Amino acid sequence: MTVFIIRRLLASIVLLFFISLISFFIITLTPGSPYPWGELNPKVSEDVKRIFREKFHLDKPLHKQYGFIMRDLLTGELRSIKDERPVLAKIAERLPATLALNLGALALSLSFGLLLGVYGARYAGRSPDVITSILAFVFIALPGFWVSYLLAIGLVNYGAVPILGTHTIGVTFSNGLEVFLDRWWHVMLPASILAIGGVAVQSRFIRASMIETLREDYIRTARAKGLDENAVFYRHALRNSIRPLITGIGMLLPALIGGAVIIENIFAYPGMGRLGYEAVLERDYPTLVALNFVTAALVLLGNLLADVLYAVVDPRVRLE
Repeated sequence: MTVFIIRRLLASIVLLFFISLISFFIITLTPGSPYPWGELNPKVSEDVKRIFREKFHLDKPLHKQYGFIMRDLLTGELRSIKDERPVLAKIAERLPATLALNLGALALSLSFGLLLGVYGARYAGRSPDVITSILAFVFIALPGFWVSYLLAIGLVNYGAVPILGTHTIGVTFSNGLEVFLDRWWHVMLPASILAIGGVAVQSRFIRASMIETLREDYIRTARAKGLDENAVFYRHALRNSIRPLITGIGMLLPALIGGAVIIENIFAYPGMGRLGYEAVLERDYPTLVALNFVTAALVLLGNLLADVLYAVVDPRVRLE
């Protein structure tokens, strides 16, 4: 296990390097100007433009710009073009909100995906299975932004569920528990929308795994010995069919983080996705490169944890 983790960490470092390299060149080669005043603004003198270019190394060749950005990123000195604040400080402010949103969506995807998948497998080939299968395909096909707008328009007239921000404005809470519940109440709607596709995909994985497990020889033996069908299904088959949930963690993370960019902007949710959207509009190269780097690191870490958990859940798997 230790050797596997070390190998994966070394491979992740190499992969992070290529991700940062490719993302840097894609960002810098796209049309647009990073100058906050506009590149052709006649009111800005050439001296001011020259000082700005030198400050952010924009006067250097692209390969040298990449070197300066990565050096400053790894030392914590990388600054945003927009407001000259440290980029890592800006990401650290938004990271908790994004983690809360993605963890909520991940928990909903895995839990409801498990319930629907088990329910479909329990009644495989019958009406309940057909209904859950149709629902799964509908959920996969639903665009998240479309569902977000529909719910936002529908709920704004009732006010029962908050649709903007991460906390209630103008309300003073008496204890930390109330603050915690208020924050999660704001997270639930965007997290639920973000989890729709994950629920559908996980339910299909669990259903297929359950049906395959129910065909195993030890399941036939348990039934032949007269063991109760519920005990066979829930105690033996289900226990050995949850591995797709572990695999699903690694598969869902990139989709959740990518989908959060749209969801966070619709619900004015101050997370990393919204920060990235703002950086794209402003051509804030340092912020975009840093966001891609941190996001890739989180995804790689999640995949590593999923592999380790897979080996813990199934002793037959050996990672060495």
